[in-house]
Amino acid sequence: MLILLTSGDGYLQFITVLVVFVLVLAVTAFTTKWIADYQKKQAVNGNVEVVETARLGNNKWIQIVRIGESYKAIAVCKDTVTLLGEVPKEQIKEANLGTEGLKFRDLLDKMTKRDSGDGKEPKD
Repeated sequence: MLILLTSGDGYLQFITVLVVFVLVLAVTAFTTKWIADYQKKQAVNGNVEVVETARLGNNKWIQIVRIGESYKAIAVCKDTVTLLGEVPKEQIKEANLGTEGLKFRDLLDKMTKRDSGDGKEPKD
């Protein structure tokens, strides 16, 4: 037996699928925000902080890590982490990137700005 859908049934089915899609997106967005907030709260009072990372090669990095009040230099490889030594606090240079007050939208606008400031339009 063949059932033909009328145009009204097709529109109703489309609207239903669209509403379900929007609901799934909303649940995903709220879940992601909740998980991000939860993880941020876990790291707020942490005594461990990666101060700087420099890539040496494929799967090899040197990191300066603050643990409590002391700074350590470590080598991070694919399967190992090796302590290189302690770095005196006086030798640590604090990087001031000036991004504390910027919002993501401001950074995105700054990065996608077409005018480079010299009056010339960039070539595509």
